[in-house]
Amino acid sequence: MTNDSKINRSLSRRNFLSQSAAASVASLTFAESAKAKNRANQTIVRLERSLEDSARTESVWQHIASQYDVTDQITNLENGYWGIMARPVLDEYKQQTEWVNNNNTYFARRELGNTFDAIREKVAAFLNVSVDEIELTRGATETLQALIGGYNKLNAGDTVMYADLDYSEMKNAMRWLEDRRSVNVIKINFPEPTKSEPLTEDQIVDFYERSLNANPGTKLLLLTHLNNWTGLIIPVAKISAMAKARGVDVILDAAHSVGQVDFDIKSLGCNFVGVNLHKWVGAPIGCGVIYIQKDHISDIDTYMGKSPDSKSISARIDTGTWNFAAHMTIPKALEFHNLIGTAQKEARVRYLRSLWVNEIRGKKGITILTPDDPQMVAGLTSFRIDGVTSTQANNALMRKLADEYGVLTTRRTGPHAGDCIRVTPSFYNTPKDMRKLVAALNSILADI
Repeated sequence: MTNDSKINRSLSRRNFLSQSAAASVASLTFAESAKAKNRANQTIVRLERSLEDSARTESVWQHIASQYDVTDQITNLENGYWGIMARPVLDEYKQQTEWVNNNNTYFARRELGNTFDAIREKVAAFLNVSVDEIELTRGATETLQALIGGYNKLNAGDTVMYADLDYSEMKNAMRWLEDRRSVNVIKINFPEPTKSEPLTEDQIVDFYERSLNANPGTKLLLLTHLNNWTGLIIPVAKISAMAKARGVDVILDAAHSVGQVDFDIKSLGCNFVGVNLHKWVGAPIGCGVIYIQKDHISDIDTYMGKSPDSKSISARIDTGTWNFAAHMTIPKALEFHNLIGTAQKEARVRYLRSLWVNEIRGKKGITILTPDDPQMVAGLTSFRIDGVTSTQANNALMRKLADEYGVLTTRRTGPHAGDCIRVTPSFYNTPKDMRKLVAALNSILADI
């Protein structure tokens, strides 16, 4: 296909997404800007070396980094909030926004359903699940609130369980079940690693086994695959199997793992999963997915006044008016993501993480809160200056790193043992960025 044919496309969203032209809008066309044409010529080179070697191939990652427009005001190592769109995805989002704005309800009333059906098919293929097991949402928070609040297999007096390393809004939702379902709510606190003894998978499995044994009335367990506080990846499949053997259902928060970690949702054995596409997949802000295993859809209540007999996942959540353009950009985001590949992304951010963690771990006055086991960490990792556990003190440290050293991190409040500082490199970051962080931390530690 020539560059011109790539650039001059029909504005029918149905044609664009499903390859079946919609006659009602097939005549609407646009021409991309000259800038966009130049960008269309840029392609990502797939890496054929081993993951470890390709993660260190700076010439290729420089090319990938060139696809992102990043502020030069600071070195951004706080990429866990959301992932910025790569330039081709941003171009697509701009075009989709303009197109939706121009065609307005002429499109929405005639083609919206077919368009979103095609998007769901692409997302389902990406997640390797059936299209009737997912629905698009505005993000993992909305998704998980619907799953937790709608879970209907609880009886008064049952127990639900969550951990300190689960996400704040999800903890709130679990606590809310005490009023909504008249259940007992149990919070469990992860064991903290030490300088010499990081957590192991066996310790985490044992932690959940002891917690479930101590609370035999547990019927619902919230798990976070890769938590946003410290970056710890837990062995979900083992814990889920153990829970199911005890008659406990699991709701999984996979907001940070999809796109950052190479795994198959089905392999984790969880019937209910919340997903973000605007973090590590790189879709526009406001793109998420709710997954419910097909034979468990009825375990989630239908949403506010929707037919209780409905077997559709869409009846379990109601977003209202979508940001149509954001969701219509998902296919382009998936296309760009797949040019790099989840496994390549995982290897790269883990490599960047190693560049600062290997220099800092074991130093006096600081503790790294995630292990180095590649099964238990990817790119997101937190540290704590020893004895510095308050929100106020960690806010001051975060500001010091930004204002004095030009490195953006973020303070995290959630772990039972106290606040910490999170470092999250992304695909546009470089070894130079990580060395800048190391120099900053060494300087701070020298003053302690």
